[in-house]
Amino acid sequence: MSALSGVRVLDLSRVFSGPWAAQMLADFGADVIKVERPGRGDDVRHQGLRVKDAQGRETKETSSFLAVNRGKRSITVDMSQPAGQALIRRLAQECDIVIENFKAGDLARYGLDYASLKAINPRLVYCSITGFGQSGPYSHLPGYDPIFQSMSGLMSVTGHADEDPGGGPLRVGYSVSDITAGFYAVAAILAALRHRDMVSGEGQHIDLALLDAQVASISHVAMMYLVSGKQPPRLGNVSPITCPWQSFECADGEIVVAVGNDTQFAAFCKVLGHPEWAADERFSTNPLRAKHRLVLVPMLADLLKTRKVREWYADFDAAGVPSGPINGFAEVFADPQIVHREMLLQQPHAAAGTVPQVANPVKFSATPVAYRRAPPVLGEHTDEVLREVLSLGESELDGLRANKVI
Repeated sequence: MSALSGVRVLDLSRVFSGPWAAQMLADFGADVIKVERPGRGDDVRHQGLRVKDAQGRETKETSSFLAVNRGKRSITVDMSQPAGQALIRRLAQECDIVIENFKAGDLARYGLDYASLKAINPRLVYCSITGFGQSGPYSHLPGYDPIFQSMSGLMSVTGHADEDPGGGPLRVGYSVSDITAGFYAVAAILAALRHRDMVSGEGQHIDLALLDAQVASISHVAMMYLVSGKQPPRLGNVSPITCPWQSFECADGEIVVAVGNDTQFAAFCKVLGHPEWAADERFSTNPLRAKHRLVLVPMLADLLKTRKVREWYADFDAAGVPSGPINGFAEVFADPQIVHREMLLQQPHAAAGTVPQVANPVKFSATPVAYRRAPPVLGEHTDEVLREVLSLGESELDGLRANKVI
């Protein structure tokens, strides 16, 4: 029995944020029905690298789709047709949760907005994920991850200082705004589900904006501005408040050192062969080290260049000094800790034979994550879902197919 056994989700979302949230719910045991456009499907089916089958031939499946759609059943329904809208409304009557990320107001045209679906299923938890939310001067605008990274302030604190080589604002290297919003969506959905089941007996509407989520997730860095009135500096891999807390060049690559307290700094200095530095009045406490960073860091950098990454890493590990190599993904998935935690898995797949998956990191003691289904091919489960959930017969399915509703 999984944590969300018996919970059914209607996933009307596309691309990353909504599908990521729905995949998390599927990992936790929910039955997730993904509704896609006939013929084309989710836009993310056309983004990323093509997956190859066992013979090395490219399939239609893409890396981006595989990343956020594990555990779901895919059905194809033409939402622009009244018969398609009626099908989705009937499915919503049988679901606990709806997730959608259409532009604000779009689904009202089809009678698939929260007010319309609440009228037929008051227990429905309905999560709308949009770029700017359901209200406000920007609510009508579309948006993608780089826009929210820039507008939220994230890019203002990401990258090297303007005066440094290659300085200037930089985008985080993945769709962080989408994935962050997906995490907030999961938390909100589960909270609303509990409120329904334990308090009110009714569902509710969740209005989640990617811009809001990205601003909130900047957390302590935004708080630095709020308490000081000063823009936090952009320092590349360097922390503005902790030292040493950055990357350093070694003889064969780079290592990240994150010394979080004075005891760790003393151990760090001992590994470097200079225990006296820990007692130096300029470096004895973290605020002093941060203040004298421009003196301390060059001293450390000169020493760290003299040995290889793995040599330093082994010694720091033995001394209890937090550090780590800057891994590429080949190193990530070969790392003994990642292997031990089973963060890479293979799933049988209808088109590719098998597909790799990055595992869910949550380790439940009583209801472990079960990887029941690989990311589906387009429309793989249309007949199965409509028979099972709506009890449609063959003649009804044939009629819907003849009219290109499914």
